[in-house]
Amino acid sequence: MRVFKGEVTTLPPDKSISHRAALIGALSEGTTEITNFSGGFDNQSTLGVLKDAGIKLQQEETEGAYGRRIRRVVLESRGLWSFQPPSAPLMCNNSGSTMRMFAGILAAQPFASELIGDSSLMKRPMKRVADPLRLMGADIELSPSGTAPILIKGTKDLRAIEYRLPVPSAQVKSLVAFAALHAEGETRIIEPVRSRDHTEVMLGLESIECNGEKVIVVPGRKTVAAKPFLIPADPSAACFIVALGLLARGSEIIIRDVCLNPTRAAFLGILSEAGAGLSIENQRVIGGETIGDILVQNNAGLEPLAISDPQLVAFIIDEIPMLAVLSAFASGRFELHNAAELRTKESDRINALVVNLQRLGFECEQYPDGFVVKGRKMTPSSTVVVESFDDHRIAMSFAIASKATGCALDITDIDVVGVSFPNFFELLESLEVS
Repeated sequence: MRVFKGEVTTLPPDKSISHRAALIGALSEGTTEITNFSGGFDNQSTLGVLKDAGIKLQQEETEGAYGRRIRRVVLESRGLWSFQPPSAPLMCNNSGSTMRMFAGILAAQPFASELIGDSSLMKRPMKRVADPLRLMGADIELSPSGTAPILIKGTKDLRAIEYRLPVPSAQVKSLVAFAALHAEGETRIIEPVRSRDHTEVMLGLESIECNGEKVIVVPGRKTVAAKPFLIPADPSAACFIVALGLLARGSEIIIRDVCLNPTRAAFLGILSEAGAGLSIENQRVIGGETIGDILVQNNAGLEPLAISDPQLVAFIIDEIPMLAVLSAFASGRFELHNAAELRTKESDRINALVVNLQRLGFECEQYPDGFVVKGRKMTPSSTVVVESFDDHRIAMSFAIASKATGCALDITDIDVVGVSFPNFFELLESLEVS
């Protein structure tokens, strides 16, 4: 029986906050210092496109708390229109966050630019990017199928709009907010279903309630003053370590300095309600974000998870792959609805989960917006090939199940975990005590 114990102090910095800290720094007037910036491929892609668009930045590693190495990024900017015409298409690699959010900034710059990505990113939908930016006055061209490359003819004459998000998307909300900072007048972004709120928190934007909806108010052409950012540990990465502790009997793990923003850490409430041994310690607020330590103790069974509330789905969209695999292995069952957005991620995550769980003997049925795991018919007696579909969250979810339960899995393209969790396997090894 495998047991995992220890203290986790090397969890990757939060991806979402790292992206936004760099982009906001590039829009700010002055020097922005970011402490504990993510070294993952996606966040490095954001730094890459900023440099290629004329933003001066440096990054270095220093020693931080618990003796760990942390990354420090310093950006120099003159404000909203500090960018320069790039000499070539801007490569976003596999980072949808980079492509979508940076498009909002480029739409307001008085030059033409082009955003491209790797083969996976070039298949992801970008009409949701083009639509609001066209309403604001930018000239945006996509491929005939509505995907990248994104060709942008920016303008300094963007107009303010009122925009109701058709689907809950923190990336689309952010790109509209970034574009609106450059526009003449006040833009209002309406969220019928809320998504993660880092952008409005970090920019200090006003949010109001109106008829049960959230309205974010973005004043145009207002100077963004540079300020320092401290990036907490990524709750989406913490979810994998939490699952490890819950699947392996007798385990006890404490995860330090995790972002506990309610729009990001809702998975903890779901697991607690299902009987998981979880508690929060040392909770505090830094830079507007709630941070704390998560204690995981495997001392009880886990009830099957059934998730359908649209608001909850929006809050846990990145954690669903791990929650699905955890529930399937721990209880034999799982149910998900109202999550069609999962089909537009790095892979079609609904299909990826169902295909792999079926290979492992689980009885599954998928729908356009979700799937159900009904039970397990058999446990394979030999090694099973699991397809990562070139998706870091699919790869890590099944790697956790394999590590915690001893299930023999051969996961394809496993190096894709470096997109968000470069020290993933090293950390797992450090926690295993038997």
